[in-house]
Amino acid sequence: MNRIAFTLEDLQQEIAKTCAKGQIFQENVRLIAVSKRQSVEKIRNLAAQGQIDFGENQLQEALDKMSQLADLSLKWHFIGTLQSKKCKVIATHFDWVQSVDREKVAIKLHEARPTSMSPLNACIQVNYFKEPQKSGIEPNHVFELAQTINELPNLRLRGLMILPPKETEPNKQASNFAEISAFYQQLKQQLPTMDTLSMGMSGDYQAAIKSGSTMIRIGTGLFGTREELNRD
Repeated sequence: MNRIAFTLEDLQQEIAKTCAKGQIFQENVRLIAVSKRQSVEKIRNLAAQGQIDFGENQLQEALDKMSQLADLSLKWHFIGTLQSKKCKVIATHFDWVQSVDREKVAIKLHEARPTSMSPLNACIQVNYFKEPQKSGIEPNHVFELAQTINELPNLRLRGLMILPPKETEPNKQASNFAEISAFYQQLKQQLPTMDTLSMGMSGDYQAAIKSGSTMIRIGTGLFGTREELNRD
């Protein structure tokens, strides 16, 4: 088994230090362990230490893990590209979908979510910098999609999920995050029930937190190198 890069406790301490520097309450930052292509054993390891939220982007892989981990009370986040044909299964098995990027899939998720379950938490994936290789709705169409989701009772609009360009230069990295955060705050003024800005990963989560991220998605920084598992 590959070594976990950081223990959960180590990562939580680093998050706490970052929050303290920015005068941010640590409890306002939610850690998502991105477990795609990671073993069930590693997930159990983290769950035993108190980690609840896990992110997956391959549907069949996620369903297999859910079946094997059904004895645990975990929260599952779908963070992959949404295909219409898979919306029904996603809507019935996940607690969060962070990659809603068009009205069609929002409606399908709403229609498939059992009314016996709580509303599906939804984040809109925004391709803020309009990068052609990335999924997500363009910024000028976000409010319209947000309004649509707000009108679907089986969905609960939580906020935005954004993946900025990879940037190693600290000032540029901070500038990108600050621009995204300002966009989120502007949208939140119109939709005050939103409470989630999902941005920041293993290489940039500290800068993301300082800029107002409320949810960070950590994969290799927590698990180590990804393993090769069967995929969709």
